[in-house]
Amino acid sequence: MSTDPNRSTGGLLTDALTHVSSLVRSEVDLARAEVDENLKSAGVAIGVIIAAIIIGLTALNVLSAALVAALTEAGVPAGWSALIVGVVFAVIAYVMMNKGMNDLKLSRLAPTRTATNVKRDAKAVKEVYDDK
Repeated sequence: MSTDPNRSTGGLLTDALTHVSSLVRSEVDLARAEVDENLKSAGVAIGVIIAAIIIGLTALNVLSAALVAALTEAGVPAGWSALIVGVVFAVIAYVMMNKGMNDLKLSRLAPTRTATNVKRDAKAVKEVYDDK
């Protein structure tokens, strides 16, 4: 902005609008980049959820085989071994599902840096115009 004391009000207003427009464009670009980054994170979380579903299905198969073996053989160690493996897979699936769901919370996907910058910029613009 020019510091010329004879500058017209229209010129000053044009400069101010140009700066505000540039600021808004920058914030929109930042928001777009931040949303893209958050969507990539959501994609990874969805992958973890899919993996948890696959492991969960495997756990159900193993647990089913363990139950059949336990009922058929009535205490043969192979059946109990399958049961232990099934429980371990179920625990792994549960942990992965919780991780994926936590990563998908909307509060984690929101463009927080952009919101902070917009608030800071609005405060700065307000202070500039309050001083005049």
